[in-house]
Amino acid sequence: MSATLTPRTRPAPHSAAAPVSPPGAPPRQPVWRRALGLGRAALTRTAAILVLLALWETAPRVGLADPVFLPPFSEVAAAWWELLVDGQLLDDARASLVRSLTGFGLAVALAVPLGLLIGWYKPVADLLGPVLEVFRNTAALALLPVFVLLLGIGETSKISIVLYACTWPVLLNTISAVRTVDPTLLKLARSVDLPPWRLFQKVILPASVPAVFTGIRLAGGVAVLVLVAAEMVGAKAGLGFLINNSQFNFAIPQMYAGILTVSALGVAFNQLLVALERRFTSWRTTA
Repeated sequence: MSATLTPRTRPAPHSAAAPVSPPGAPPRQPVWRRALGLGRAALTRTAAILVLLALWETAPRVGLADPVFLPPFSEVAAAWWELLVDGQLLDDARASLVRSLTGFGLAVALAVPLGLLIGWYKPVADLLGPVLEVFRNTAALALLPVFVLLLGIGETSKISIVLYACTWPVLLNTISAVRTVDPTLLKLARSVDLPPWRLFQKVILPASVPAVFTGIRLAGGVAVLVLVAAEMVGAKAGLGFLINNSQFNFAIPQMYAGILTVSALGVAFNQLLVALERRFTSWRTTA
């Protein structure tokens, strides 16, 4: 008898264009669908801004606003580009960023440790409370003439006013963060006989980080706004100087270009702080 040979069947090789998903994993979406979803999300986020810019462009051209005092957005964009090419915008933006970041950094370095100390130790809070209560209710811009008189019109007064204005959001949020830590966490930590410094390190600090970053983000917005106002007094460079000088010379498109630059820097700085907050609070579980 002759044996019948049955040919072996080879498994079909997987196509490189269609990788096999691991068991239990959701099916991968096509590239075009993911791109469409990203484009739709980007359009949703920018739709309101695009509508605002369209209204800005249209209103002066159809007579809804005086084009002398509110030029179309295209003219403002052209003026912004001229300032950028000329180098003046970069010089002014660099001067403002150095001042605001210096004052902001000093405020964070001073206010966070002080806020932790005041929030954790009641005797320190009782001692410094009345003084802090007086100064935190005094607006930074109301003290601008005092800073100029005492420190002059140079860099020191501008950095100092930013430092003063940024200190209070960080300080008050840090104090509140320490005082509102979940009492259950404190009881559990004390039940295992943690020494005070370990309790502070393992419980108080991690629980305070989100609220502290809220104060830091508020201070980031304050740093830019207060600095622009301070640069309108006796400055020779900076975005505040650019806006004020353009107004005096009736260069209205350049004035709006400076205002837009301030807004863009504020948004970028806030996004950077949001990214840092996510980095330092990555341990938190999201609902």
